[in-house]
Amino acid sequence: MSIRLTVNGSEHRVDVQAIERLSDVLRGPLGLSGTKVGCNAGDCGACTVLVDGEAVCSCLTAVGQVDGCSVETVEGLAHGEELNQLQKSFLHHGAAQCGICTPGMLMSAQALLEQTPQPTQAEVEDALGGVLCRCTGYRKIIEAVIHAHTFSEISTTPSVGEQIGSAIRHLDGPPKVTGDLAYGDDATPENALLLRVIRSPHHAAAFNIGDTQAFVNDNDGIKFVLNANDIPGKNCFGVIPPFADQPVFAHGKVRYRGEAVAAVVGEPAAVMQFRDEDFPIHWQVREPCLQPADALEANDIHAERPGNVLTRGLVERGDVQAALAESTHTVTVKSSTPFIEHAYIEPEAGYAVRENDRLFLKGCTQTAQMNREGIAEILGLDLSAVRVMPSACGGGFGSKLDLSYHPYVALAAWLCNRPVALCYTRSESMRSTTKRHPSDIAMTVGCDSNGKLTAMDFRGTFNTGAYASWGPTVANRVPVHASGPYFTPHYRAQSVAVHTHTAPAGAFRGFGVPQSAIAQERAFDELAELLGIDRLQFRINNALRNNEPTVTGQVFKTGVGIVECLEALQDDWQQALARAAAYNKSEAQSALRKGVGVASCWYGCGNTSLPNPSTIRFGVTRNGDVVLHQGAMDIGQGSNTVIVQIAADALGVPVHSIRCIDGDTDLTPDCGKTSASRQTFVTGMAAKLSGEALRTQILNHVGVNDPDCEITVTQQQIKLSSQLGDSFIDLSSLKTNEFDYVFMAEETYNPPVSGLDEKGQGIPYALYGYGAQLIELTVDCALGRIKLDRITCAHDVGRAINPLLVEGQIEGGVAQGIGMALMEDFQPGVTENLHDYLIPTIGDMPEFKNIIVEVEDEEGPYGAKGLGEHVLIPTAPAIINAIRHATGATVSDLPATPDKVLAAINATRGSDHAK
Repeated sequence: MSIRLTVNGSEHRVDVQAIERLSDVLRGPLGLSGTKVGCNAGDCGACTVLVDGEAVCSCLTAVGQVDGCSVETVEGLAHGEELNQLQKSFLHHGAAQCGICTPGMLMSAQALLEQTPQPTQAEVEDALGGVLCRCTGYRKIIEAVIHAHTFSEISTTPSVGEQIGSAIRHLDGPPKVTGDLAYGDDATPENALLLRVIRSPHHAAAFNIGDTQAFVNDNDGIKFVLNANDIPGKNCFGVIPPFADQPVFAHGKVRYRGEAVAAVVGEPAAVMQFRDEDFPIHWQVREPCLQPADALEANDIHAERPGNVLTRGLVERGDVQAALAESTHTVTVKSSTPFIEHAYIEPEAGYAVRENDRLFLKGCTQTAQMNREGIAEILGLDLSAVRVMPSACGGGFGSKLDLSYHPYVALAAWLCNRPVALCYTRSESMRSTTKRHPSDIAMTVGCDSNGKLTAMDFRGTFNTGAYASWGPTVANRVPVHASGPYFTPHYRAQSVAVHTHTAPAGAFRGFGVPQSAIAQERAFDELAELLGIDRLQFRINNALRNNEPTVTGQVFKTGVGIVECLEALQDDWQQALARAAAYNKSEAQSALRKGVGVASCWYGCGNTSLPNPSTIRFGVTRNGDVVLHQGAMDIGQGSNTVIVQIAADALGVPVHSIRCIDGDTDLTPDCGKTSASRQTFVTGMAAKLSGEALRTQILNHVGVNDPDCEITVTQQQIKLSSQLGDSFIDLSSLKTNEFDYVFMAEETYNPPVSGLDEKGQGIPYALYGYGAQLIELTVDCALGRIKLDRITCAHDVGRAINPLLVEGQIEGGVAQGIGMALMEDFQPGVTENLHDYLIPTIGDMPEFKNIIVEVEDEEGPYGAKGLGEHVLIPTAPAIINAIRHATGATVSDLPATPDKVLAAINATRGSDHAK
């Protein structure tokens, strides 16, 4: 059928089937990849476009429905190179982080603004409610839309030397608001074959693959089938080499629903049309072990690991049993959390190309260098034969640290010598990729009559799923952190990671610490109530201070900022308690009750007791280009901006004068993985050292020894302005090195840490980040529903390299903490789409107040600490504590859905009646 439509003012005629999705036609024949696809089910809203002025999900709109219509996409918002008011406002307010949802947000907002130029917050929330964001926490988006009509120009760049601490807009922001930024599925070679992975529909089963040659012969366009027998190298991958255990293709048996057993490769039309049930495979279903308690009694998941135990963790200090026995008060609490899905809006996607004896892989990732190492091992190639070129990454939060699509497209491209592409469906992504570890935790905490902590005994069991992934990291990190940022004289924390027949549990913002904090912060509330001490004051009294040992025996002389975070909440805390008391008194007969909760966090930045290096290359060309090679993957958190800011001030040049090359393994040194809140700290330090070294080289070239010397780099020339006058360097006359630079520095930073002994004593991290959050909420005691009213966040970042990005990270982390507390619960085989699996929407966000605390750390760049992980940690425990404050009821098993809240309230009422 010939379809006529006007797109962004230009008329088009396309010959397609009328039932094709409008999103596929826009992204395919029309080449407008700015419209993103996150689910193909109308659940995420990333594909929103305007049809005759109305916002629609283009993935649910048949192109035949828009014949003769006018369609507007994100590419049509700008006027030439001039962004429109809304796009400028998005950049100004930091409303685009990873950017994958940004086109959908912009188009929904544009439809609203065309009808209502000055909308209220409620109108914005209503108009944008169908578009999901997993990064921002929505508040910056709301602000950007509300103020779009008043916005004029983006703020100017600060002066050299003052760029650290300035709210510079995302340097990579413009292509996010124009739709020009290419993600994993946005730029596939024209002649690429398509690959589909055949996955187990069962939690546990044996299988036999039938006649694949007959299958290929019977399906026109299918080129070949791959399975475990086709792996030329090692049919195994993992992020921690000693624990690596996950096969690319299962061989004979599967350990979880969603595990890969084969792959079908062929022409796109053929691969998209065939049905998985037609693939020749016979299943023998087995009884699965889905819970650690069952798996501990079985030996058929990983027979080489007794009791299916992956690993155990331990930190022990002092005599816990004796100290608890002597304590004036003790409380014992239990809590549990389920699997939690990362739910980034961009599914895993990418392609691979073989060129002679080299393999090139392009797609989304959090760790290009680790991907490169894994692919080389699977294909049996030298590391130099593999190049990973990251696309933009539409959110990661930990799961995109692991290999996903990578080995399949790499293997197929290598064997068939044609480009091969793969984009996971939403269901496939949710079934097959890693999750947050479910936890079962018990904790006993004691204090003396003055309310000083005496001892803590923690036991945590974590469901690590079918394969190792980051399970060892979680098991080792949790015991270090389970005390919270408090001085605890006697301490024992034991953890165990147990295999089950479920999707592998891996890295997810916090590496297990959010789970342990729920129990720890609830225990502190209960102790404070026993003592009759204000809950916030109890925390301040026990907070860790400089020169006090942590539970691993580490002593920080400076930089411990938890007291400052807690004290920053004091005024808001008293006001919140007064508001709640007044409301509850005035509405005594109402079912609505208000509560206030508080919780804190600390988080070790970087790898636990392991080498953690990052390397930065910084150079000046003969033409006067200043180029920074940094391999830290920006997944929305802002490393492409923050690290450039650090490098710019270290060298002494304007931040916008630097060209950043990021991620490509052929072009950038190894900056390590983007996880564990390490990039601002570790790569930031490498950038600072590299910038300082490059500056020294340039000054030494003309014999200038003036720390205040101004460097001005222009075309083929550097001007140096010092107390002795002006000097000039003719760049065109200088020789270049192997990287084509006339001046170049390459520096590495590796945080000073040490291994932990058998009791977990040692130096696991060079520094920690700290924070505390205050939640105000309303509970409907008749329905069990929770409404979040306000959250006040105080986070110690050491030095806020970029305050705008700091706020964005806080609000985004809090949003994920809200999901963990109130709604998120991944159930294998049940919640495998974004309709059944609920994450917070724009209407779920409370009012925010952010307090940036700066207790500088001498180890971090310009005093900075990491931030991204720990902002999530206090949110869920603060919410649970606020529910308890409002109702007296404790929800121990998260999430606190209305049925659980109501059951807890009824149980409390029954207990009170019995008393």
